[in-house]
Amino acid sequence: MILVPVTYKGGVYRHDEVVDLIEDLGGSIIQKHVIAQEVVLQALVPREDLELLAQVARPLMGEVTPSPLVGTEIAVVSMSLEIHHLPHPSCDIAEYIRRNGAKSNVIGLARGFGKRIAQLNDEERDVINEHDLAIYLFGNFAHCIEKKMPVLRRGITVPIVVCGGPDTATLREIIDPPVEGYYGGIGRFMHRTKESEELATLEGVVAEVTRVLDRRRVEIGKDPLSVSPARLMEVVRDQIPAINEVLSPTPITVQVAGLRVKLPYDTFAGQLKACEIEEGVRVSDVAEVLPSRMRDYILIRVKPFSETSLMV
Repeated sequence: MILVPVTYKGGVYRHDEVVDLIEDLGGSIIQKHVIAQEVVLQALVPREDLELLAQVARPLMGEVTPSPLVGTEIAVVSMSLEIHHLPHPSCDIAEYIRRNGAKSNVIGLARGFGKRIAQLNDEERDVINEHDLAIYLFGNFAHCIEKKMPVLRRGITVPIVVCGGPDTATLREIIDPPVEGYYGGIGRFMHRTKESEELATLEGVVAEVTRVLDRRRVEIGKDPLSVSPARLMEVVRDQIPAINEVLSPTPITVQVAGLRVKLPYDTFAGQLKACEIEEGVRVSDVAEVLPSRMRDYILIRVKPFSETSLMV
C-alpha cells in the first residue's frame, strides 16, 4: 500500500466522517487545524483510495488537494538574522512550503555572512541535520556563493537545495561537488512576493524540493523503515498523555524517517522507548530515541528493516 500526502479543506460540520474514512482506509492524520468554521486536515492516504475520499468530501463542500510535502520537516537556512539577509525571501519560502504541507523552520546562521569569514558552528550543523532537507538561501553574487558553499556544507548529511540570485545553470556550475537541488533567480529582495512571476518562482522552489524528497523516499523504499513514522506518531499520542498538553501547533512533527516529539528528553525519553507498538515490539526495538539540539525536544529516528529484521 502506497500512501500519498493530501490536504483536505472543508467545513467543521461532519468533518469527523472524513477523519474516520481516512483512518478506516489505513491512512493517518498528520495535522488538524480548526480555524473558525473551517477545518484543514493534512493526511497520508492510500493512493488507490484518493477518488473515494474526493467523492465523500464533495457533498460536504470539502476539497482534497495533493500536498507533496506533508510529513516532512525542512530547514530554511538564512545567512544571518540581519535585515538584509533574513526577510523577505526566507520568510516567503518558509511560508510557501508550509502551505504545501511541510513543517518549516527558519535557521539564521550566526556567521554565515561574508565570503571570507563565513562558517557553520556545531549547534547549527546538528540542528540542520535533524531535518529532512535544508534549503540554503544565498544572496545575489555568484562569486560569494562559490566561496562560502564549501564551508557552509561541511558536516551536513541531509539533502541540500541551493537557492540564490544567479540562474540555476550558474548555481550548478559554481558549486562543486554538486548538491541535490538548485533553484536560481531568488536572491535577496526587500518586498513580499505578491506578483504572479514571483509566486511562480516559489512554485519552482517547491517543485525542486519535492523532486529531491521524492528521490530520498525512493532510496528509503529500497530498505523500508521498520515502522511508518505516521503510525509511530499515533502510538506516542495514545501512550504518552502529556503530549496532549503541549501548546505547540505541532506537538509531534512527522519526518520522512522519524519524529520530533516536543517533550523534555530527560523526563520522557524512557517512557517513549517503552511504548509498545505491537505485542512484544517496543519503540526502542525499531528506533533510536535521541536528544534534540532544538530546545529540549526528543528526536526519534526509525531504523531500516535491514537493521532490525522487524516490520510492524
